[in-house]
Amino acid sequence: MVTSGGGARVAMAAWSTFAAAVNVFLLLALPRVSHAQTFSLPFLQPESCGHNQYFDISALSCVPCGANQRQDARGTSCVCLPGFQMISNNGGPDIICKKCPENMKGVTEDGWNCISCPGGLTAEGKCHCPTGHVLVERNVNGTLLSQATCKLCDENENSFTVANALGNRCVRCEPTFVNTNRSCVCSEPNILTGGLCFSSTVNFPSRVISSARYGELGMSFTSEWFAKYLQSSAAACWVYANLTSCQALGNMCVMNMNSYDSVTFDACRLFQFIFENTGLRTVHSISFWRRNLPWLFYGDQLGLAPQVLSTIPLPTNFSFKGENQNRKLKFIAASYDVRGNFLKWQTLEGGVLQLCPDTETRLNAAYSFGTTYHQNCEIPISKILTDFPSPIFYDVYLEYTDENQHQYVWAVPVLNLNLQHNKIFVNRDSSPGKWLLTRRIFLVDALSGRENDLGSQPRLTRIATQISLSIYLVPNTKNGNIYPPLITIAYSDIDIKDPNSQSVKVSFSVKYEMNQGEAQVQTDIALGVLGGLAVLSSLLKTAGWKRRIGSPMIDLQTVMKFLVYYAGDLANVFFIITVGTGLYWLIFFKAQKSISVLLPVPAQEERLVTYVGCAFALKALQFLHKLMSQITIDIFFIDWERPKGKVLKAVEGEGGVRSAMVPVSIWRTYFVANEWNEIQTVRKINPLFQILTVLFFLEVVGFKNLALMDSSSSLSRSPTSYIAPYSRILRYAVSTALWLVIGSLQIMFFAVFYERFIEDKIRQFVDLCCMSNISVFLLSHKCFGYYIHGRSVHGHADTNMEEMNMNLKREAENLCSQRGLVPNTDGQTFQIAISSQMRQHYDRIHETLTRKNGPARLLSSSASTFEQSIKAYHTMNKFLGSFIDHVCMSAFIFKLEAKYSS
Repeated sequence: MVTSGGGARVAMAAWSTFAAAVNVFLLLALPRVSHAQTFSLPFLQPESCGHNQYFDISALSCVPCGANQRQDARGTSCVCLPGFQMISNNGGPDIICKKCPENMKGVTEDGWNCISCPGGLTAEGKCHCPTGHVLVERNVNGTLLSQATCKLCDENENSFTVANALGNRCVRCEPTFVNTNRSCVCSEPNILTGGLCFSSTVNFPSRVISSARYGELGMSFTSEWFAKYLQSSAAACWVYANLTSCQALGNMCVMNMNSYDSVTFDACRLFQFIFENTGLRTVHSISFWRRNLPWLFYGDQLGLAPQVLSTIPLPTNFSFKGENQNRKLKFIAASYDVRGNFLKWQTLEGGVLQLCPDTETRLNAAYSFGTTYHQNCEIPISKILTDFPSPIFYDVYLEYTDENQHQYVWAVPVLNLNLQHNKIFVNRDSSPGKWLLTRRIFLVDALSGRENDLGSQPRLTRIATQISLSIYLVPNTKNGNIYPPLITIAYSDIDIKDPNSQSVKVSFSVKYEMNQGEAQVQTDIALGVLGGLAVLSSLLKTAGWKRRIGSPMIDLQTVMKFLVYYAGDLANVFFIITVGTGLYWLIFFKAQKSISVLLPVPAQEERLVTYVGCAFALKALQFLHKLMSQITIDIFFIDWERPKGKVLKAVEGEGGVRSAMVPVSIWRTYFVANEWNEIQTVRKINPLFQILTVLFFLEVVGFKNLALMDSSSSLSRSPTSYIAPYSRILRYAVSTALWLVIGSLQIMFFAVFYERFIEDKIRQFVDLCCMSNISVFLLSHKCFGYYIHGRSVHGHADTNMEEMNMNLKREAENLCSQRGLVPNTDGQTFQIAISSQMRQHYDRIHETLTRKNGPARLLSSSASTFEQSIKAYHTMNKFLGSFIDHVCMSAFIFKLEAKYSS
């Protein structure tokens, strides 16, 4: 964990004084977040550093090397120039080099000494030996030779050498042994841990808890990895500021879910101890990031998370269309191995954070701005253990370019749902003010779950089963500005029993959100205004109903009628609002260039779903009311036909005959009544055609793709591309828009073309009534109804074909009067209002007809009952005929208003 080196000599008394001063300073200057502080830093890679610079894996920036130094092969530290030997190297960023004398220009393999070489020098200034020769720079006892030779390694103070692991050369022993014990042996009371030797007088916690926490299972046991490397990494980080040791310590804290307990000295408590008790300066002016230490936390102050997430927008814009189109989220991560070595900068594309396998195109769709992404699968534990033997750690950033085309990266905060602060899962609270944001994540940890042997199967493994990336749009933005993204991650602790039979479900999602407060206010305003208009409309309908029933009193029935009318009008209000809202999101989201709106997330759609449910329920109530109204109307077919003379008729039971009026045929009335029943289902739209056409446009043409939660307006999608989930609000908007447009086109076709050039069944029914000499008298309310005047202008309709054709010819040649009720007019359909006295007289006659209702076989067979019904029918026919002919008493005079012109 600590790079080899030596020469560090710590003055313990001076260090104690310095540490106390640092403690006082930190107590007086705790880190705070100001509104002006940003979390942005330049984006640099190791390759961008100069030859005299190295890439600081903690600060993620280029740092100049010291005098007589250059960049090493990996670019993450400095080495002495050829011809210079190292004087001091404690594993930190600073080393000291000294030029070799002229007679000893070569440098030993370990770089600590100068030596005379028997042959030439390599490019690194080391001695070069011919093939097959072993370079020996020291005697067997460790004494440095003036010229290379083979001797026994010397552990004395002048050499401090031991045999290397291969036994082919003598090397200087680990610097911590030299610094602590002035030998290559770590003798008591010094502390040997993790292959490092530390003085017992160092002011560092000695009781280190090497246990891994598994809060989901309620378990905690000693981890072999923590037992071997936790204390040594923490001590090397504390004493020598060793970069990889500090990173390794941070990794172990992350493996423990960044959980902090003020009582036990576990990995995170050790990290916090070093963070609080060192005088290291901050990195990139970020108060939570100390030099040589990884950035793990944003601090533990209450209310800090909302400041980080929604105070400062990212200094970049996103747009769907146009010349400056920017629709790609360029996430990049600094990756580290478990030992703290910096691996590389790597983009998150290609499924770096996505455990579910898929094509690269579909995996990369997660980072297309505006595309809601969701991926889930079930993976065998055996595959996870094979693919992730050791965890890789990621510090995620969002790359962007400023106005001057300089590249920068913005730190992406992490909300770890498994984090415990003093044994409380604070990040599961619904209030963001209580959250503790972190920085570093991993996908699979199968290392800390090993108890006794690092090569054995883990007892437990920890897997990131839910990763969610949240993008928040800045309110009222017109240029596509967003706040820093948030990674929400949840880990599952798996108790390993049989890896081949166990599996785990994992998911990865990306969602986009914006503040819907203003939209909800606008919706509430529209609902209030239209709801008020609905009240006025319902009052007018109720007043009209009161006039039609001839009742001026306001009673319970009136109130119930008002509520029913209001239910229907309010259903229309909800429908208008939901359709308008859906079309708003459909048009403005899909058609925008610079991003100003984002689709509501499922939780924000609940209000719309509630409105649609209310509209359906209220409309169902209105439908029932309409049905009840239609089945309670009174309709009577007035037969104007008169008997043609008299005939002799036998009198039953008397044995004689007498004259009687010629009966009028009832078949005309039956025929008209049958046609009336058939036109009850006449519609201006064809329901089957309506449904099939809507389905055709949705499924075949591809209008359903407009309801996908992405920025594309294309009606077709490639089978190989990622298909985003459907938005309920967009599906509603597309479906209702298609339904209304196709329905409107059908109504226009029916009214403009079909009724004019093919057939109009309503007008045909009116013509049939006139040809049959039958009028239709219909009362929908007590004192209100409709009248179809079907009285034949020829006086009769019960005739033969020849006379019928003659009558039609006379009508066509205007040789007879017009069909209208009023002389010299064509009006045959009317609204009718009658008086209460008229209605009472009508009901008295009608009561005789309805006293015995039901099938004829169930009626009384008595001649008197049948004759009474026949008599009542003729009485009603005569009464209504006289009523229409204005031959009734003055109380029965009616008022007609033309409804349609025929």
